[in-house]
Amino acid sequence: MTRSLEEKKDLASRWFRSLRDQFCGAFEELDGGKFERKKWDHKGSGGGEISLLKGKVFEKVGVNISTVSGEFSDDFKSQIKGTEKSAEYWASGISLVAHMQSPKVPAFHFNTRFLATGENWFGGGTDMTPSIPDDKETKLFHAKLKEACDKSDDNYYSDFKKNCDEYFYLAHRDEPRGVGGIFFDHLNTGNWEDDFDFVKELGSTTLNIIKETVSEKKDLNWTEEDKEQQLLKRGRYVEFNLIWDRGTLFGLKTGGSTEAILMSMPPSAKWK
Repeated sequence: MTRSLEEKKDLASRWFRSLRDQFCGAFEELDGGKFERKKWDHKGSGGGEISLLKGKVFEKVGVNISTVSGEFSDDFKSQIKGTEKSAEYWASGISLVAHMQSPKVPAFHFNTRFLATGENWFGGGTDMTPSIPDDKETKLFHAKLKEACDKSDDNYYSDFKKNCDEYFYLAHRDEPRGVGGIFFDHLNTGNWEDDFDFVKELGSTTLNIIKETVSEKKDLNWTEEDKEQQLLKRGRYVEFNLIWDRGTLFGLKTGGSTEAILMSMPPSAKWK
């Protein structure tokens, strides 16, 4: 099947919105609380919607979607593929960050996007950041990601895990942000349907992983010492997002919503 670029844009943006609704519905069921939504307009064209829940299980979880277009600035377009002839771009995506009340439940990050310039591609990934390490949980997390990747390509998991390990790394502290996951960019194999299937599989798998992990651990007992450990780990999260995260820079450079861009920040954090 040969699709036009406009069809691809429509299908991708519809999927991201549908997945947002699936995440929000599942999280409201786990938590008992309700998401609040806020729309924002892009400086170019389009905009997005922030969905935010602060509840009993999720201390703060945001699920954002956006579909925007415009032109990259001269100083930024050289960093983006496909801008040799034109600075125009179109981008749609979903981004999720979940910070938990219980320090026994890990924090989760997930995003996928479809971007079009002179070229077009998918990017994104998912990773997990526990405050209290749990080897069994980490192995299960990676096993489920590998299963999702293997449905598309046997090399995806090893390649994308390596990308994640290298990217989500605090070089100034010489330590990883969490226990890894997978991360990919510029995914365009020449078969758009297969690439899109992989992106959808990753979204559904991540939703199931979070649901199962939260359900299993949300009622475990924890101490103030555990909470202190969580707050210190969150400090590392803040450092990564402000110093190293390319998504933060992309959003700021392209006139995105500052509130949406900084949604990933934890509600509280500490440093020694």
